[in-house]
Amino acid sequence: MKDTGEWIEAQVRLGRNAMAIYQELVDTRGFTFAYNSVKRFCRGLRQREPEQFDRLEFLPGEECQVDYGEGALTLHPKSGKYRRPRLFIMTLRYSRRSFRKTVWKSSSEAWARLHEEAFHYFKGTTCYVVLDNLKEGVIKPDLYEPQINRLYGAVLAHYGVIADPARIRDPDRKGTVESAIQHTQSTALKGKRFASLEEQNAYLMHWEEKWAAPRIHGRAKRQVEEMYQAERPHLRPLPLVAFQYFSESTRTVWDDTTIQVDNSWYAAGPARIGTQVLARLYATELEIRDLTTLKLLRRHPRAYRKGEVQLPDAERVFNPSRQTHRILDLAHAIGPKTHTLCLALFDQRGREAQKTMWGIVGLGRRFPARILEQAVETAVIREHRSAKAIRAIAEDLLQVALAQMQEQPTPTTASLTQQHELIREPSMYAEFFNENIRL
Repeated sequence: MKDTGEWIEAQVRLGRNAMAIYQELVDTRGFTFAYNSVKRFCRGLRQREPEQFDRLEFLPGEECQVDYGEGALTLHPKSGKYRRPRLFIMTLRYSRRSFRKTVWKSSSEAWARLHEEAFHYFKGTTCYVVLDNLKEGVIKPDLYEPQINRLYGAVLAHYGVIADPARIRDPDRKGTVESAIQHTQSTALKGKRFASLEEQNAYLMHWEEKWAAPRIHGRAKRQVEEMYQAERPHLRPLPLVAFQYFSESTRTVWDDTTIQVDNSWYAAGPARIGTQVLARLYATELEIRDLTTLKLLRRHPRAYRKGEVQLPDAERVFNPSRQTHRILDLAHAIGPKTHTLCLALFDQRGREAQKTMWGIVGLGRRFPARILEQAVETAVIREHRSAKAIRAIAEDLLQVALAQMQEQPTPTTASLTQQHELIREPSMYAEFFNENIRL
């Protein structure tokens, strides 16, 4: 029996399972006991070594960790039903002090603004922020070189913080914030409901100040608030100037060297015609950057009037093309006033004016030439030279013309004249008829 036990131990070390060992025992060694006895014996031989985790220690102010979880059931303002919002948590790695806030929807801007609120709550920033590979922060996850969302990266750069995304399928790298989410869900929010996000956020702030911060941390064996007060002098100071948020879009450079953003045009040189550039739109200005290197090409004040063109005269193209002559021919067919206006627009603005000129001559398919000519004349008097203004005037003139046609009286049927010097008596016609019959 001893030899059988040693043989089974050798088979287990080879990685064979209990069923294979049992079958071979029966076939080659005349084993008469049940399979379960072999299974229990093999189970005792297999010993799983516990998985080892490194204990990570960080300096005060070195790192914070961020992540999303689920908040408590909250009444949704639109649907009127209870739903779970997203729960954002930022935890300082050294002191375990946390900032918590719930939101209904997330985006790259919402994600960045939550970071800003957390930084102001802690009255400082850390050197690094560890995050998951969610799309609000990481555009392209990669094992070695993850691509950070540009807006999120710009916010962190403004606050002097470096993003350190956790490696793919390595959630333990941000175990501190994971524990904070579980602690919040199981202790603060378990079984609770709120009438609004504001109510839940106020409760989370109260719970952090009264219960979470004064607690003794189980592993550090120190009060969280005490560790936070020791960490505060090591946090980096907040910048004096607020971050300017922006939105980005890709635009193509037109043949007049401009790009179109929100119904306005901006000079894009030195970018070449037909290439794509990155348009970065701020609250008061617009930047045009190289799409690959993000090098700044142009900066313009933001245009708020539709149809506005920010193109210096030195960069306007004035040589007429075949398209220019075609537009002018269509304008001449409509009338002299339309033709004169299109010529003036081209002389003043160059090829860039062809967009407006196309809009004006295109109105010829909608309005009679006489109406359009009157509209152009009225627009010139009012110093309006956009196709949109001319169309509005033409619509008014057309409505007036239709109303006048409806007000004109309908002509009545004229009565027949019974007496005239050319009209003879009926007896004379009868007499003439009878004479011709006899003939």
